[in-house]
Formats: sequence, structure tokens, C-alpha cells
Amino acid sequence: MTLTSYSPDRFRPQHFGWSVKDRVATITLNRPERKNPLTFESYAELRDLFRDLVYVPDIRAVVITGAGGNFCSGGDVHDIIGPLVRMDMVNLLRFTRMTGDLVKAMRACPQPIIAAVDGVCAGAGACIAMASDLRFGTPRAKVAFLFTRVGLAGCDMGACAILPRIIGQGRAAELLFTGRTMSGEEAERWGFFNRLSTPEGLLGDAEEMAHSLAHGPTFAHAMTKKALDHEWNMGIEQAIEAEAQAQAICMQTEDFERAYHAFVAKQKPVFEGN
Repeated sequence: MTLTSYSPDRFRPQHFGWSVKDRVATITLNRPERKNPLTFESYAELRDLFRDLVYVPDIRAVVITGAGGNFCSGGDVHDIIGPLVRMDMVNLLRFTRMTGDLVKAMRACPQPIIAAVDGVCAGAGACIAMASDLRFGTPRAKVAFLFTRVGLAGCDMGACAILPRIIGQGRAAELLFTGRTMSGEEAERWGFFNRLSTPEGLLGDAEEMAHSLAHGPTFAHAMTKKALDHEWNMGIEQAIEAEAQAQAICMQTEDFERAYHAFVAKQKPVFEGN
């Protein structure tokens, strides 16, 4: 099997919407009547999808959003929370590791991921937004890491590691201890949202950014994403060396040469991702 045997058309998700246009994939959590909660099946399908995206060079950016004016209300109370109460430790740990594997898969796939967040974004939904590379929101967005409100720890799906790096340790601690809701304006002010859009313009703004990234130097974007992840656990000297190696690799790409020739010709470079 070669990498080219993987194409966008091979994906046929059963538990969320999926479309691909002009190198950008859009994932839509689409149970709007219940604010798009996750089930065991949708967790697993999302995890597997992001794992497979490593092998799909024709998809160069991903937008994840929700239907019906909400992003995601977290784990479904009836389909997930109820069964969890009756599980033994072996199966509970199997489930919590699976949800963490979704975040790992999102961080490991080379494509930049943009979360387009409107309305409710709670629990696991907040963690999916958190695990994305960029987050666009609306003034009416309501973000809540509400685990403590149901008797759980705030340390779920990597939240204690990732959220402080986005908004700072003290702010993350407040949200994870209290489970309170963060408004859209507050989320932008704290750096959780990269920008605010109108509800009507949210998806279009996210897709515009995704298309811009998808037509950029996508090999280099993948390097940037990898460096952002790996350098969390490096000292400055190790990070500088890792970036020197990464940049030297990027200098061997055809996109780097294309950019040079375009600059000389006073033209805009056309990147191909190689």
C-alpha cells in the first residue's frame, strides 16, 4: 500500500458530517437537537479519522464545527454518562484512554485544525476546541470545562497540559476548578479564541483561514505544528537545535525554491506542499 492509495473519498463517517473542497476538509458535529453531543461511536470515529489524515496529502487543512448554532455539548448524558456509571475500572480506563487518543490524533495529524465555535462548547467539546490549532468563536459562544460540576477532575483529555499553554496557568486553573462558563468575549480576551466572528460569518471565516493555510507551504506548516507540540518539553537550547534541523529540511523543499523564484520575479508564490 502506498500513501497515494489514501484519498479524501475513502472516508464515509457515520456519526458526523464530512465534506472536502479545495484541499480543506470540514467536519460537522450534527446532532443539533441535543447540541451535538458525542457518543462512544463518534469519539472512536473522530479518533480514527484524524489518525488516517496523516496519510492523506490531498487534505491540507481541517475545519471542525457544529450544526444548529452550537459546537458540542460534550459526552451524551444518556449514551455515555449513564453507561459509565455502571462500568468497572478496566472499561472506564479503556474509555478515558480512547478520549485522550482523540486529542493525540488531532495533535499528531499534520494538517492545521481550525475549530469554528458557536453556542455551547462544553466538556469534551471544549477539549476538542482546545486541541485544535486555531479557534474562531462568536460573542454568544459559551465555553466550559465543566468536569468538576459532574464530580470529575478537571484533568481530562489533556486539559491540564494544553489549556494553560493557551490561556495561562492561573486562568486555566480557575476554569478547571470551577467548571464555569467562559463567554465568547472573555475567551478572545484570554487568548482561547484567535478571533471573534458573527454567527453568520463564523464558518466562512474559518474556512477562509483554512483555505489560506491549505494553499500555503503545507510541508512547512506540518513542521510548524510538530515543533509547537514537541518543544513543550524542550529547553531553549534543544528547541533552537530542533528548529535549525527543521528549517534545514524545509530548505530542501521545492516550495522554498518556488518562493525564491517568485520573489525574484516579483510574483506571489504558488505553493504545492512539496
